[in-house]
Amino acid sequence: MKIAMLAPFEERVPPVKYGGTELVIYNLVEQLVKMGHEVTLLASGDSLTSAELVKIFPTSIRSNPDIKDVNLRNAYKFMGVGRVVDYLRNNKFDVIHNHIGWRFLPFQNLLDVPVVTTLHGPLDVPYQQKVYGAYADSNFISISLSQRKPMPDLNFIANVYNGLEIEKFKQNYKPKDYFSFLGRMSPEKGPVQAIQIAKKAGVKLVMAAKVDLADKEFFESEVKPLIDDDQVRFIGEVDHDGKIELLRNSKGLIAPIQWEEPFGLFFTEAMICGSPVFAMRRGSVPEIVVDGKTGFICSNEEEMVEKIKLVDKISRKDCFEHVKNNFSSERMANGYLEAYKKAMDKKAAIFPKLYKKSKKMFQLFVSDKKDEHDEGFLAKE
Repeated sequence: MKIAMLAPFEERVPPVKYGGTELVIYNLVEQLVKMGHEVTLLASGDSLTSAELVKIFPTSIRSNPDIKDVNLRNAYKFMGVGRVVDYLRNNKFDVIHNHIGWRFLPFQNLLDVPVVTTLHGPLDVPYQQKVYGAYADSNFISISLSQRKPMPDLNFIANVYNGLEIEKFKQNYKPKDYFSFLGRMSPEKGPVQAIQIAKKAGVKLVMAAKVDLADKEFFESEVKPLIDDDQVRFIGEVDHDGKIELLRNSKGLIAPIQWEEPFGLFFTEAMICGSPVFAMRRGSVPEIVVDGKTGFICSNEEEMVEKIKLVDKISRKDCFEHVKNNFSSERMANGYLEAYKKAMDKKAAIFPKLYKKSKKMFQLFVSDKKDEHDEGFLAKE
């Protein structure tokens, strides 16, 4: 099956350091190639992939020192979409998988190929809602059921949870004496709350996080004064190996998120390393963390302080098994293949002769085995 995979241009695939969306795209592409599909990745030129790579820009926007202004970054993203559309109009595919988001939607009807769009971010941003609403009948895929709540009337054809390459993570059942914080130094991720919780619980906290330009003032004024380099340490942004080292040696991940997290790849990354997750009851958390078994889901900071004291009651092996069974790249790929089938069937109903051959080829790759991807599932014992 010929699949065009459209990646954002901000980061390379896979990301050098922080970049959950780009890591998910990488995992999906590698799994689809392994399964025998012909995948073309349209991404930044410094991306690494087993698929055919179409270089939209020589390097990622973030790594280009000449692109720092916000307006210039947005201009490059707009130009990038134009280059993607030009390429797609001159090359044949069975399905197009859009990870670029709302910017690509106005151009999808120019293409005689079914398009599916994975929504990686929140759906409560007003200006983005205008675009999504205008193209509400597109083939949308959510990454958690909770993500759909702000715009439930969009045409969601599937719910596919993000997946990890399980074999690339190392477990450790004898952690060191610290808890971890991982992600971005932004208000919605709760770094200030994480520090306050760690101090109240009397535990050490090691923080690994990216500081975006937009969050620099927040970090300098709100977070940095709380870091004492003794009980609370900040080690900056880490690469994949550094992330694994942090998580596998951590007693638990403290994640007092202050927003409706669409998915939160760091939850699954922590658990696959054996590290229990302590998170707020917001967004996707109840779909990912099994309360009392792979961590604790809390309603406020005071509750999290108390639950942290119960960390030794959580089996680190249970954390690993939960992610292995429910959030693997193979499971994710199978979920997307079913979504591709739905999109192709929908297009075939309009142009039956054009897609008859594509559908026949698709059947060679997709088994009849059903799973929970179409409906999603709530984490449970």
